[in-house]
Amino acid sequence: MSKKTWIIFVAAVVVLFGGLIFLSNKSKIDVSQVDTNKINPASVQSGDIADHVFGKADSKVVVIEYGDFQCPTCGSVYPNMKTVTDKYKDQIAFVFRNFPITTIHPNARAAAAAVEAAGLQDKYWDMYNRLYQAQTQWSSLSATDRTSYFDAAAKDLGLNLDTFNTDIASDKVNQKISYDQAVAKKINVTGTPTVYMNGKVVELDTLNDSGKLDSVVSAELTAKGIALPATTAK
Repeated sequence: MSKKTWIIFVAAVVVLFGGLIFLSNKSKIDVSQVDTNKINPASVQSGDIADHVFGKADSKVVVIEYGDFQCPTCGSVYPNMKTVTDKYKDQIAFVFRNFPITTIHPNARAAAAAVEAAGLQDKYWDMYNRLYQAQTQWSSLSATDRTSYFDAAAKDLGLNLDTFNTDIASDKVNQKISYDQAVAKKINVTGTPTVYMNGKVVELDTLNDSGKLDSVVSAELTAKGIALPATTAK
């Protein structure tokens, strides 16, 4: 190799590695300025998709769950979470953030994408409930069969199927899931479900007991001066 050829080769390698570093840095999600205890608005980093909120978005009591749709424990606490969030929907804000653990739940990220895609057609909570309520029906399916299952669920919910499938594979949905994961990792979330209420962890034994969960939520509402629902207030 001549000296001139060698110089050209080295220059090309430098440009190539420089480009790879640039793309790598560009793809990194910076959540250093994100307040993990507050409801996050849509941003470029989150794929222009905001936190999904069930209930009273401006409540002083914010419950945030980091969950995995294929996680059996998430599935087991889901009924309690739904019962309590339904009961206090006019008093609290409930946010669900994606934390699929694909090393043990190979269908988890695909499920998260299906729910986010449904959200782009204003059916986020409908698909969220559908997948948790029927978790055992799809959690062990092959990639092909799970796609068929999610398509059938989308059709049942009245979604535009072509748009749904386009959105599942879109950069914005992928970015939203990765953003949620980055937010979770900022506060050292390692497993699911991990639930915070106003920045304080709600222990698993509480999540597993609807009575205990109801009690801690009602206590927090009372502490914040928020009136309980008429059927609960004493």
